Amino acid sequence: GVQQIQATPGAFAAILADGSVVSWGIPDAGGDSSAVRDQLRAVQKIQATSHALAAILEDGSVVTWGDAECGGDTSAVGEQLRGVQQIQATHGAFAAILADGSVLTWGNPDCGGDSAAVQDQLKGVQQVQSTEDAFAAILEEGSVITWGDADYGGDSSAVRDQLRGVQQIQATPGAFAAILADGSVVSWG
Repeated sequence: GVQQIQATPGAFAAILADGSVVSWGIPDAGGDSSAVRDQLRAVQKIQATSHALAAILEDGSVVTWGDAECGGDTSAVGEQLRGVQQIQATHGAFAAILADGSVLTWGNPDCGGDSAAVQDQLKGVQQVQSTEDAFAAILEEGSVITWGDADYGGDSSAVRDQLRGVQQIQATPGAFAAILADGSVVSWG
């Protein structure tokens, strides 16, 4: 009764029809979820970094396991991680869009796990996309906020004035491309 499978480079996690999760593979890469097995109920979706997995539950809470440095530990965001709508991942960090349109990040700071510098701007977030080490968020009014490793698209200052009316963002491992309302494309990274 498998509904969805998510993978890190060394492990798999499967959501079963009853909302529970089965994982296997390298234990430190997310293959061992036994420590959180009792919490993995009514799981809706799973997202993965290189060595950790994050499950969104029906109530909007999140359960993580795997390498703490790659997002397996949510203690930095703790009780704020409620009403999660979507999770996106880089190589070593997670970003969660909450019901109020704000974003919480955790994991390796060098991989986008620290969004403190742009936290005040992360309001009304519609979508988050990621490269290997950076995140890009589309806001309600069509502007874009980026953070993480500058070499991987975390610094969009060179194209900031062009990033208006953004409809969608797509990513490679090291760069972002944004489709604007007029059909043109802006890229960086």
